[in-house]
Amino acid sequence: MVHYKLYYFESKGAAQAARDLFTLAGVEFEDIRYSDEEWGSHKHEMPFGQMPVLEVDGLQIPQSMAINRYLARKFGYAGKNPEEEALVDGFADQYYDFKGAIKTYYYVVAGWEKGDVEKLEKEIMIPARDKFFALITKFLKKSKSGYLTNGGLTFADILIAEHILTMNGFYPDYVKGFPEIDEYYQKVLNVPALKEYIKTRPQTDS
Repeated sequence: MVHYKLYYFESKGAAQAARDLFTLAGVEFEDIRYSDEEWGSHKHEMPFGQMPVLEVDGLQIPQSMAINRYLARKFGYAGKNPEEEALVDGFADQYYDFKGAIKTYYYVVAGWEKGDVEKLEKEIMIPARDKFFALITKFLKKSKSGYLTNGGLTFADILIAEHILTMNGFYPDYVKGFPEIDEYYQKVLNVPALKEYIKTRPQTDS
């Protein structure tokens, strides 16, 4: 039996999609969470000096998207054929572009940096959110599955739904005015295995 260990901080962050994929697949893994204080003594153990890191029978895989894609392919959440896999990768990459665009706002609203939240909300977050939601809404309207692709749930859906869940905690009107997005992310998080896991996993803001 393959032995998996997932290393990350005591938060959802860049490791949550991987945790969700393990949950959906019903595959056991060690969910190793380091506090900020503990991290310094473990940093040297990681290939790139950062987390998350997935260890598979001793092999260390760094970088969140490499981990997500590996698990998605292994567990059947990467797309149903090569073309759909490419499209799913595109959604995931577009999400990360969007995430980067709102990084300044997110760091301030999460309390990691100082800044004017309301100003950043109006000038950075809302315009970027509106653009991103409009892009994915086009695909949701065409999809026959309720997810981004006709083939069903993928890791890209999980990334986006977890992001929305987190942002709702900071900005309760995050999906207001986007009914397709609201229905979509709730559909993802109400998949029975995920719904139960969300109830019991450690509760963190980010």
